[in-house]
Amino acid sequence: MADRMIMKLKVAEARYAASNVLLLRLVHPRRPRLPAWDAGAHVDVHLPQIGVRQYSLCGDPAETGSYLIAVKLDPEGRGGSHWLHSNLAEGSELHVAAPRNHFPLAEGDGRVVLIGGGIGITPLAAMAHTLVARKGDFVFHYCAPDEATAPLLAELRELCGERLRVWLSSQGTRFDSTASLADETAAEIYACGPERLTAAVVATILAAGHAEERLHTERFTALTEADFQPQAFEAVLASSSRQLAVPADRTLLDVLEESGIVLESSCKIGVCGACECGYLAGDVIHRDVVLSPGQRKRRLMPCVSRARGHVTLDL
Repeated sequence: MADRMIMKLKVAEARYAASNVLLLRLVHPRRPRLPAWDAGAHVDVHLPQIGVRQYSLCGDPAETGSYLIAVKLDPEGRGGSHWLHSNLAEGSELHVAAPRNHFPLAEGDGRVVLIGGGIGITPLAAMAHTLVARKGDFVFHYCAPDEATAPLLAELRELCGERLRVWLSSQGTRFDSTASLADETAAEIYACGPERLTAAVVATILAAGHAEERLHTERFTALTEADFQPQAFEAVLASSSRQLAVPADRTLLDVLEESGIVLESSCKIGVCGACECGYLAGDVIHRDVVLSPGQRKRRLMPCVSRARGHVTLDL
């Protein structure tokens, strides 16, 4: 598909935006403009011997000549961040897919609350650029241990001014979701960061009875359920009535691919959203961290989602 083309981009700038976060500005070696994107989007970066990794675009969407991504070094990760930190410098080349967005900023001029922690501030930084350009009403809660580990903090202070509220645990200030969100019942809320932070925001919103459709989250790590025991189920293709058995030890994505139905896929852990597809009926066990409650009524991620009994797929 044209909108998912793979581009060979050059690293025009490589610098540390925090003690453990490498900031990369990517440009096309020949073309002055890159495919357009909206705040909340990410790109797939194809790494040699590593595979595909997803990184949020954290620059200004109005800047069409380059992409800006921030990579936090994760010693316990799957190797992507270590490779990028160890191998990239200005002039290096990367294979990057055109952006896609599973965490979009809503249109309109209503109140917006951004809540980010750690590397989770990256998609929110792009949202801040868009909201400033819109002259929107927003506040940005930025959570970090200290300034040394807080990527893009100086840039966001300049961009947001008094709308940026910084919470540094080393200085004894911690974000309190209950207190901070008490008067935000009409706001669109976007949260991205460590699971503890995101879970606290979700719990606060649900407990207060806020409109669930106004809460938007993005997570960078897979769902973990120590006691989850996958069971076999059946997938029916609505277009042909073909029936596919999905064993307990295989994913729906695996079975579809083995049956000649190839879907785009990347992370295979329910994080990136690449393999999203529709379903028409069935009791689906959603195990991704991408889809909203509303989307889950008709969409699923076959790399991790399963079903009780059977599911009818809209492919």
